[in-house]
Amino acid sequence: MESARSSPDGCKAGLAVRLFGPLTVIRDGATVDLPQSRKLRALLAYLALAPHPVGRSRLCELLWDVPNDPRGELRWCLSKLRGVLDEPDCRRIETQGDTVALRLEDDFVDAVAVLAAAEDITTLGVPRLQALARLFTGDFLDGLVLDRSPHFNSWLVAQRRRFHACHAAILEHLVASLPAGSEDVSAHLDRWVEMAPFDARAHAALLANLAARSQLGAAEAHMTAAAVLFKSEELDFEPVRAAWQAIRGEQPGVASRTLPCVLPAAITATITPADAPVENRHASLAVMPFVEEAGTGSVRGGLADGLTHDIITRLAKLRDFFVIARGSVFALAEMNIAPEDAGRRLNVDYVTTGWVRSLAGRIIVSVELVEVRTARIVWAETFERRPDDIFAVLDDIGNSIVSSISIEVETVERNRAMLKAPNSLNAWEAYHRGLWHMYRFTQPENELARHFFEMAVQRDPTFARAYAGLSFTHWQSAFQRWGDRDRESALAFEAAGRSLLVDDHNPAAHWAMGRALWLRGEQDGSLIELERAVDLSPNFALGHYALSFVHSQSGDPMAAIGSSDHSRHLSPFDPLLFGMLGARAMAHVRLGQFDEAADWALKAVARPNAHAIILAIAAHCLALAGRLDEARGFAATIRRTLPHYCADDFIGTFRFEPDAAALFRQGARRIGLG
Repeated sequence: MESARSSPDGCKAGLAVRLFGPLTVIRDGATVDLPQSRKLRALLAYLALAPHPVGRSRLCELLWDVPNDPRGELRWCLSKLRGVLDEPDCRRIETQGDTVALRLEDDFVDAVAVLAAAEDITTLGVPRLQALARLFTGDFLDGLVLDRSPHFNSWLVAQRRRFHACHAAILEHLVASLPAGSEDVSAHLDRWVEMAPFDARAHAALLANLAARSQLGAAEAHMTAAAVLFKSEELDFEPVRAAWQAIRGEQPGVASRTLPCVLPAAITATITPADAPVENRHASLAVMPFVEEAGTGSVRGGLADGLTHDIITRLAKLRDFFVIARGSVFALAEMNIAPEDAGRRLNVDYVTTGWVRSLAGRIIVSVELVEVRTARIVWAETFERRPDDIFAVLDDIGNSIVSSISIEVETVERNRAMLKAPNSLNAWEAYHRGLWHMYRFTQPENELARHFFEMAVQRDPTFARAYAGLSFTHWQSAFQRWGDRDRESALAFEAAGRSLLVDDHNPAAHWAMGRALWLRGEQDGSLIELERAVDLSPNFALGHYALSFVHSQSGDPMAAIGSSDHSRHLSPFDPLLFGMLGARAMAHVRLGQFDEAADWALKAVARPNAHAIILAIAAHCLALAGRLDEARGFAATIRRTLPHYCADDFIGTFRFEPDAAALFRQGARRIGLG
């Protein structure tokens, strides 16, 4: 059930806080007089949007430029706010320890309503979208600026950009949701173009609407004006021109027909990045230059620019999706284009922004990943480190950012593909549908994953990662004994070879080949391919995991532990996390560290998608550690589904060196699996 706080209609009774336009507080329909203090208004707005209690030191740093008594001024503001917001039976200002929170869960806050809607804007109906559009009565905190408060002003500018993008996204989805020919469409289209004057989709939708209403003269006039506008900013107008040509050529006599404002595929295909395949367009991302927050405000350059360049380079090396080149994003930043607006101009699916702050004894990096079309924040994180070695610290933060972006984009794309009809999937969507099934690690799901990977390579024979995914499904069938091991190993090798043939610089292709060679017993060749995968992309977590897997059985056990730890650091919530943990457990067995092996094996089986082989690793490690009751419990669980499972099956699954195999057989005899 929706709370009043997030409902656009919950503002007549009770308390309402309006942050769009001048800040206004309304109680039971009547406007409340606020103190004139700008700091107090800024504090109210900041706390209203804060998702968690905020420390007093943070509030003082945000709002006061080293006054004589910042905490005293904060106490004064909080006292005045209590007089405005609190009621005898409702205390909205909550202080606990050194933190302050504003409890408005049962009240209406317009900006919060918009952010809640942005979480899943594509599911909203027309009435809700219209109600949200009406909330934008002005700019966020219109007219509010604080002198000598650079941190607050940076926050304010970022929020204005954020809500500007939300407004444009609401208008776009409202236009797409309204019936063709609706009287409201034109007004919403005009507002959308006004909000996003360099969004090719907005112009194309407006042109389609004008054509549907037989206003070809007005459409041509708009084309002329828009061309001048794009040229003034040195932007490519060709996508809009191509869209207009597609609209006019969609049907003979287009002016006499009704065209929907949801653009046909033939038109939207003209508004894709120039380097993206039209039929099988992959996800695209722009990393906007990070901003360094200094004492005098936000500036560009230095550590921030270096970190941005590093992230763009590393993401490009992953070859997961299209990454806009450094020159393009830096050029837009030089023109003071807001990140969300830049994302629409570049027609990308995702935009990443960030801020870097260097304080005494620590460095703080905040990052956001935003889905452009919905203005939804997909992922946000703040990293705080002590700068003992500034370059090592930035390298570590960069690793975390790149890996998180890759994982979050894959998750969004995977979930989106699951909601589409299978016969409507393009290659990119079929690949992500395959990933969804692949990560279930059961035989039926593995077969479904294979089907979708085969669909992906049929629709795009140049899709290297789809071949790598196909190789993985054959590898699983061989490893789990779901089919003839020799045949499945050969198919895994064949698919990996095709992946390499398509893109020899794709780390996933070398990862697939490395695993396929391991199946064939070619350990040296396997390690060469896996090392090549992580050389191509040091942030490729699965490459580091595969190295750990191979070393844990017959290579260097210490290297296995290091690679396992690094893969988990890069991808702490990876679907293959159970394997990363299990590989470390086997490495500890080879080092004679049975207690450690048992602990890591238990962490592996605790993962929700751990399969029978992971249970077997746990049973053998626990037995070697002398924890026989626990070990027998796992052995019994295995034999409920595999009644004849024994040490030969376990040893035959892996490629242990003789000493390691002898240790695991010793553990198996202790629990009746010998």
